[in-house]
Amino acid sequence: MAEFDHAATTSADAFAQLAVELHDAPGIEETIDAVVQFALQALNCTYAGVALHRRGSRPEIAAVTDPVVAEVYELQIDDGDGPLVTALRDRSNVLIRDTSTDTRWPKWTARVAQLGVRSVLDVPLTTGTGSSASVGVLGLYSPDPDAFGADDEAIAHILARHASVAVATARHEETMAQAVDARKLVGQAMGILMERFDVDGDRAFAILKRYSQDTNTKLRDVAQHLIDTRKLPH
Repeated sequence: MAEFDHAATTSADAFAQLAVELHDAPGIEETIDAVVQFALQALNCTYAGVALHRRGSRPEIAAVTDPVVAEVYELQIDDGDGPLVTALRDRSNVLIRDTSTDTRWPKWTARVAQLGVRSVLDVPLTTGTGSSASVGVLGLYSPDPDAFGADDEAIAHILARHASVAVATARHEETMAQAVDARKLVGQAMGILMERFDVDGDRAFAILKRYSQDTNTKLRDVAQHLIDTRKLPH
């Protein structure tokens, strides 16, 4: 990732440059890495991380700039509570000015304070509204108490907006690529069945679909199994 001049990190030019980098990132992993690296330069934080969320599943740690962030996240994910979980659920910023005095999550803050993290700012990554609007949380951390002011929150909010759109776009492109891949696999499997059993395309697809239903296996996986083994799953 390109270096940003500290004096320009909050400028429109800096965010425009970030937007280009996020757009050009080849996948979600590279997108999130660009976000956390920019956070280190644009904000008054020592560590940063992103946890991503998919509906119906636990948050997953997508990127951290230091192992301490992974531990901070894991403590919350395991307990199902903490500022990360709250930011994700309520879609609102959560600011902890000092983990040694904050009383909202006493077990978690005590452990985090022992890790040397005193200030925490969690900012949700959201797109639109509805149950699928939350895509993750950007976490910012400092060993100093009261490290994040109003300017930091404002900049973090802008960064989160850029990140939200980039992650949503990367996920959509990933889903589309998987769909194209699945169609190719099903097409190959149909070709094998058409040649082996001298059936037309409709019949070949019906065979794949029946095996998918009978074995409770995704159609894509049935097709992959047939291509790999030249046999249908039992």
